[in-house]
Formats: sequence, structure tokens, C-alpha cells
Amino acid sequence: MVYNYKKEGKFNYLEAGEGQPIIILHGLMGNLSNFDQVFDYFSAKGYKILMPELPIYSLPLLRTNVKSLARFIKRFTEHKELNDYILLGNSLGGHIALYYTKQYPKRVKGIVLTGSSGLYENSMGESYPKRGDYEYIKKKAEGVFYDPKMASKEIVDDVYESVNDRNKLIRTLSIAKSAIRHNMAKDLPKMNMPAGLIWGKNDTVTPPEVAEEFHKLLPKSTLYWIDKCGHAPMMEHPKEFNQLLEKWLVQEKL
Repeated sequence: MVYNYKKEGKFNYLEAGEGQPIIILHGLMGNLSNFDQVFDYFSAKGYKILMPELPIYSLPLLRTNVKSLARFIKRFTEHKELNDYILLGNSLGGHIALYYTKQYPKRVKGIVLTGSSGLYENSMGESYPKRGDYEYIKKKAEGVFYDPKMASKEIVDDVYESVNDRNKLIRTLSIAKSAIRHNMAKDLPKMNMPAGLIWGKNDTVTPPEVAEEFHKLLPKSTLYWIDKCGHAPMMEHPKEFNQLLEKWLVQEKL
């Protein structure tokens, strides 16, 4: 699939397909390529898939938080003249999807969370004192996956560069603190749209008990597990992830 990469004003994003919109929200250390196979599969199945680059490292420091990123998504959806869309978020992206849904529930048709923060996350925070140690960062990146080989040199290099760039480090810490402040536990029971939870059974960042808690608190949630899988199921087991997402979309008639 050839993605249409667009730059329009303040928005840089990928777009493919036509039909029911699904907006993908990447994680803090996430990359647009993490969702390549989701784009391929669902853009050929009657969905319009959009994925904006989140301005995590370009917002003013005081506005580098979950709330501002949710507002950015609102501006993006207005720019694209979208309504009744599905939000799909991994890690921080899931948290932004939840906060957005709390603020603008009438715009959201359904939410899909995979390894989402919002209740709890075991962050990389303790790694920062050793941020100059490439091997240490490599081990931390490998720990995100069940299969450490998934942490390619490109992924490790990206993380290493991010935690050694002072601007990016300060904003990473700001986002992490914001994520802790914006705990969603009290808000989840009020979210009455369908919610699909697709979780790695071996996720050490947002462990399985986090998925169980999301499932308990979200009134219309369905929980799916992927075995031998860490924090990024759409990367580690893309075929199974797509099958489960499609199953949920069909079940909810979305």
C-alpha cells in the first residue's frame, strides 16, 4: 500500500483508504511505521486510516501534556472535517484517545486501546541517569517486546537519540508527569461507546492487570489477549492484531 503522506499547515499525517475513519495515535517513542500493517490491511477493507504525527517535541514546554495533545487531535479532526471516527491508540496514544473521548464523547464512535497508559505504566524513567549508556538503553528498548530481536538497531538508535537530546528529554519527562496527573480511572465508567482492548500477555510496561482494570471500568469493552507479546502487539504480532481488531469492528458493527 502506498500511503499518502501529507503536510497541511501544522499537520503532518499519513492517510490511506476510504470509508469509516480510524484515527491512529502513536506512543511517546512511537513511529508512524509501527502501524504499517494496520494501514495495509484496513485501508483495503473499507476504512479511511489516518495517523497524525503528534507534536510531542515541538509544543511549548508548559503545554507538553496529554490535554494539549488531545486538543491537537480535535484541531486535526476539524481540519479533516471528520465525525463519528474510531480512535486507536498505543501506549501514550491510548491515553490521548481516552482523554479526548472524555472531552468530546459525541465525536467518537469507538475506541481501541493496545498497551495504553491512563491507569498505570512502568515507565523508562529510571533509565535517564544512564542515558549515555547505549547498551543500557538497548536493554530497555528490548524489554518493550516479548522477543528482544524486535528492538531493531533503528528503534534503539531512535530511543537513544531521544533520551540524549535535552529538548526531547525534558518534554518526555513533562509528558510522563502529565500522564500520571491525568489518571482516567474515574472517567472510564462514563465512556459508553464500544471499546476494544487488544493486549500483549507479556506486556511489562502496561502489564496484563492494567488491561483487566480497563476492561472492568469501561462499560462496553471487549478484551482480547495476544500470547508471547509485549507492549506493541501491532508490531510484534501484526496479523493476529489485525484479525482481532477486525473481529471487534464486525462485532460492534463499526
